[in-house]
Amino acid sequence: MEHPDIESLDRDGILKLQQKGLADLGQRIKNSDVWKAHFAKAGMEPDDLASPDGLANAPTMDKGLLREGYPFPYLTVPIEQVERFVATSGTTGLPVTFGMTKNDLHGLLAQQMRRLLTAAGVRKGDRAYQGYGYGLWIGGLALDIGFSALDCTNFPLGPGRGDLAARWLRDHQYDVASMSPLWLMTLVQTARQQGIDPKKDWKLRVGILGGQSVSAEFRAQLEAEMPEGFISHNIYGTTEAGGPVLAISTPYTHGDDELHLLNEDTIITEIVDPDTMKPVSDGEVGEIVITTLRKEASPVIRWRTRDLVRLSPKPYDCPSGRRGMRKIGRIIGRSDDMIKFKGNIVFPSQVEDVIAGIAGTVKEAWQIYIDKEAVTIGSLTVAVEATSAGGRTADDIIADIRREITARMGMQVDIECHPEGTLPRYEAKATRVLHRPERR
Repeated sequence: MEHPDIESLDRDGILKLQQKGLADLGQRIKNSDVWKAHFAKAGMEPDDLASPDGLANAPTMDKGLLREGYPFPYLTVPIEQVERFVATSGTTGLPVTFGMTKNDLHGLLAQQMRRLLTAAGVRKGDRAYQGYGYGLWIGGLALDIGFSALDCTNFPLGPGRGDLAARWLRDHQYDVASMSPLWLMTLVQTARQQGIDPKKDWKLRVGILGGQSVSAEFRAQLEAEMPEGFISHNIYGTTEAGGPVLAISTPYTHGDDELHLLNEDTIITEIVDPDTMKPVSDGEVGEIVITTLRKEASPVIRWRTRDLVRLSPKPYDCPSGRRGMRKIGRIIGRSDDMIKFKGNIVFPSQVEDVIAGIAGTVKEAWQIYIDKEAVTIGSLTVAVEATSAGGRTADDIIADIRREITARMGMQVDIECHPEGTLPRYEAKATRVLHRPERR
């Protein structure tokens, strides 16, 4: 453990830290006009957070609320104290900016990232290929800070330049790779096209993979392409939380396809029913709602991520000794990405689970298309690619996918099977659901 005095606390110990953090947070923002107005909506004041039920009664936050405060919503320090800004992707509207002070970046974020990377098996002195994007996006920045905090040797290639990256993975002998799982699978194919065998020629030991959640089947297939002993760890976080700092899988949770919430002393993570906002029970699905306790510049309180996850049936039983920090499953999907089609509810992750188990498909290349019809309800199409070396016909692949989707989801959808290389590839977060124009 990186911080055994914190990570080995029981649940009551973690809750005491959280309660103190809430009281301190309330004191920091109690004189802010914007925060006072926000709490007034619920008949509260910011320092009511110190009450035992203060957080449960506090109003929630979402992107609509922050966009109302454009351009620097809920900034709680003078802008002169902000070292840099980060922003959301803007895929569902104007990007929202979040400030970060020197301490937010080099103190809090460094501590949070170091803890997660250590838990995943990253070691001091490792050579790291950092493949997340930069600019206003926090992904690459957070991993840079984390690798620096662990005294790793960082090669910040970012996404793209696949031919070079595949070669450098061999020539530079990287131990760790942080990137999208789809990009890493693409690099495997790129390497093979250059006569490089990742299993023999690469040295990768650990993958820190995020940007989208992938199925256990996809993860197993990716690991099978890698050197002996390689483990891919899913890392999870959000810009609003301050980076990919919420959870990561570890050697203790990897087999159960779960992640560990390792920073619950600095971030309160509620798993709640999205309709009632009440906590879900062990093993149930809920929405992740976060409160950042120690962020100075742009804290959030009860931020609705819209990410849906299953709380572990045994959230506190980790043999690592982390007794008070809970475990969750991989992200199932987003409540606002949920597809309602002819009375059925579909998440893209369910479709991915099917595709990952079908022989002859390219695992990183698939799309869901919503085709709008002029006079009917429209159609849902799942598009995949057949591997050029798979030896299976398109008709066989289509039949297998159609059968599995019907069996698992109880619905009929259209299936398209294209030659390898037809569908989009994504270096970072994949856009799996696309809308095609209305047809007659």
